[in-house]
Amino acid sequence: MPARGELAIVLHTHMPYVEGGGPWPPPDMASFVQSPDGFGTWPFGEEWLWEAIAMCYLPLLQVLARVPITLSLTPVLCDQLEAPGAIRRCVRFLREIRPESHRRDAVSFRKAGKRPLAAELERSAAEYADAADRLERLGDGLLAEIGEHASWTSAATHAVLPLLATDTGIALQVQTGIEAHRRRFGGWGGGFWLPECAHATWLHPLLEEAGVRATCVELTAVFGLGDGRHLRPLATETGAVLWPIDRQMIALVWAADGYPAASAYRDYHALTRHDHRVWRNDGGVYDPEAARAAARGHARDFVARVRERVRDGGVCVCALDTELLGHWWYEGVVWLAEVIEQCTAQQLPMTTLDDALERHEPAPAPRAMPVTTWGEGEDLRTWSGPGVADLAWEARAAELRVLAATHKPGERVLRELLALQASDWAFLASRRTAGAYPRERALAHAQALALAQELDGEQKLSPSLRNLAPVLSGWWP
Repeated sequence: MPARGELAIVLHTHMPYVEGGGPWPPPDMASFVQSPDGFGTWPFGEEWLWEAIAMCYLPLLQVLARVPITLSLTPVLCDQLEAPGAIRRCVRFLREIRPESHRRDAVSFRKAGKRPLAAELERSAAEYADAADRLERLGDGLLAEIGEHASWTSAATHAVLPLLATDTGIALQVQTGIEAHRRRFGGWGGGFWLPECAHATWLHPLLEEAGVRATCVELTAVFGLGDGRHLRPLATETGAVLWPIDRQMIALVWAADGYPAASAYRDYHALTRHDHRVWRNDGGVYDPEAARAAARGHARDFVARVRERVRDGGVCVCALDTELLGHWWYEGVVWLAEVIEQCTAQQLPMTTLDDALERHEPAPAPRAMPVTTWGEGEDLRTWSGPGVADLAWEARAAELRVLAATHKPGERVLRELLALQASDWAFLASRRTAGAYPRERALAHAQALALAQELDGEQKLSPSLRNLAPVLSGWWP
């Protein structure tokens, strides 16, 4: 008799390494070598992390304690959350920068006679003040609070593993990430998020060697949208289990016309002069109560659709970027909380993937599968297509140069390589959402890597990567 159908929500939590603040780009490589510059603030850089903490991670803590959710944390995000002084800078941002920028916009709107917009800004400012209060109560414990719920880890800096040049490079990313998780959280059950869901069959032996027990994959191009085979785990030849994500249900949230596009929700793209959001998607003044009502309705709809999807058994794996909730989709945490309530009301069991594996027998994975991702076209084009091929080429060439050394590279060399390999630079460049910033970051890491090799040490280099991969994997050929 088949196991009862279940919903597994998987939240993948990631931010690129932006901790450190300071001007970006540095005026020249000499200043990069000699000064402690970070990686920028506004509009691209450290403030991304502070916004995610305030609008996503802190609100999400209240939800994670209520229900089984598969949560992954990337090591590079953890590196930043535990960096000395990072939380203090975040609190300062929430207490000083955000109130003043809200105040300036509110004054402008009141002068223009737009009192409802000014009132919405004042309500929004109060949210930042509340986030600062909660963060101060946690002190430096934010990472520990989130980590209590995180059973899965990922590659050290979120590299697209099929694009790396060598098995050694892949092992460095995978095993450094796993060891970082063990050091921070005291154990690891074998759950591993493949960055960008980038899967290739030649990864299986490397994942098995590292102890990976389960991961998520995008197989819509293999099985077809809505196929029942997406609801069952797949056993690879090496023993690791692949959980297909269910694109049919994920699209309800993630598609361009998904729930977050509804008229009542806050418009992410329309900004005030000081980068605040006060309008609805339909152009009206944002109404929090109307938005919460929409979230409740969409949660009911989502659970009803998933319940029908798994009526004959199986596991619907709904995988989302954590930062979608609260940060990109302002009402996303409200929606998730309502999904939990609706699962109880509609009698749809929720599970983690680790627990579900005890109840659902894996089927054999297809022997022949293409390289897949959950990006555009479900292939690698976002990270290696014509528009960003130079970034992929430079990262692979740098990896080969590092491995060609006659001795084990120094820690700074490895940190710059890990930073260069991050998927974020090609993604941001492909999407054209961050101006020249991603290419400047990739170029600077490539130059710093070459300089670190030349100096054969890091004493003269800027400490910008001071907390990236603080404990590198001891594994090396």
